[in-house]
Amino acid sequence: MFLLRGVESHPRSFVKAVSWRALGSIDTFVLGMIFTHGNGKIAGAIAGTEVFTKIILFYFHERLWSLVRWGHRLDKPGPEQSSEGVPSAP
Repeated sequence: MFLLRGVESHPRSFVKAVSWRALGSIDTFVLGMIFTHGNGKIAGAIAGTEVFTKIILFYFHERLWSLVRWGHRLDKPGPEQSSEGVPSAP
């Protein structure tokens, strides 16, 4: 499937998605506590539910972005190349 080809490996994308979601869920829980005036049960339910959907969304978001070549630098220019990858004048 074309969505799953890119520069990063699937395990890397998955671990990034999980670590990002853990941070995001903490944020969601804290905001839930604020908006529900300290109701930890509701805040936990909100944070717990969105964990799964947002991991999946982030994973596919990362895979799609890995197909975009804009901003990728595959190799560093050496002394004989300029930053645009064109050989520099002697």
